[in-house]
Amino acid sequence: MLILRSSINTKMQNPRVKAVLHKVLFAVVFMGLAIASYAIYDRFIKVPVVAIADEYADEDMNCSVVGINLHGGLLTYIPPKSESGGDLFENTDVVSSEEINYIIKQANEDDSVKAILLEVDSPGGLPVAGEEIANALKNSSKPTVGVIRSSGLSAAYWAVSGAEHIFASRNSDVGSIGVTSSYLENVGKNLKDGNDYVQLSSGKYKDAGDPDKPLTDEEKQLFLRDIKIVHQNFIADVAANRDIPIADVQKMADGSSVLGDKAKALHLIDDIGGLPEAEKYIEGIIGEKPEVCWY
Repeated sequence: MLILRSSINTKMQNPRVKAVLHKVLFAVVFMGLAIASYAIYDRFIKVPVVAIADEYADEDMNCSVVGINLHGGLLTYIPPKSESGGDLFENTDVVSSEEINYIIKQANEDDSVKAILLEVDSPGGLPVAGEEIANALKNSSKPTVGVIRSSGLSAAYWAVSGAEHIFASRNSDVGSIGVTSSYLENVGKNLKDGNDYVQLSSGKYKDAGDPDKPLTDEEKQLFLRDIKIVHQNFIADVAANRDIPIADVQKMADGSSVLGDKAKALHLIDDIGGLPEAEKYIEGIIGEKPEVCWY
């Protein structure tokens, strides 16, 4: 499953939050991108570029490896906090491809950085976000290594598949190559509560997928069409990133996940292990004991 494997936390079960998030997810599937706000641009792009190692100069840390945490739900960007509060993702465990890709870019421009280590513990998220991180890892000028801890699923697996070498525990949950845009429909509850849906839209499908109106068969087929396209894109990228025959990926791309040993047998990962094993592997590549600085 790709859009969101499961709710990120209890707050995501709130109907209002789920309705808003659902619309955001469909927008990504249809448009293939999210428009980052000026505040995010100002924070991550407009600021003067500083070498990553410089941030640790005062602590006398010699960073030879940049460690990046991909934890929680994966989005393309995280909206800035509003002055009035009540933000959609407040107290929610989320991470953005925008921020991760910025760190990768900075690492590539820093001569003191010898490798990039991506630690993954995520149920998935948006397809575009997974694709963006995978591409950034593939195009990196530095060696890239991924470590899947508890879970590397769906869009999170799409992201880490771009790493040159992937580790996971025997107990790690890996894969879930599939797509979902399922949601909770509120029509029955609204009728019971005496609420009427007033349709005011200029296009036939403009409010398709709104949880407060029934989904027609025609609308369902429209969504399934695009879900299947994203699924095929996911399969194609995993096949290319992991050098697996596309027919083999198609066989396992049913949305299910597998544990570490099975993931290795399917070539979804390269080795069983965690951070210590990944650091030892990196040491063999860069020829020195890695000093990892985490972001």
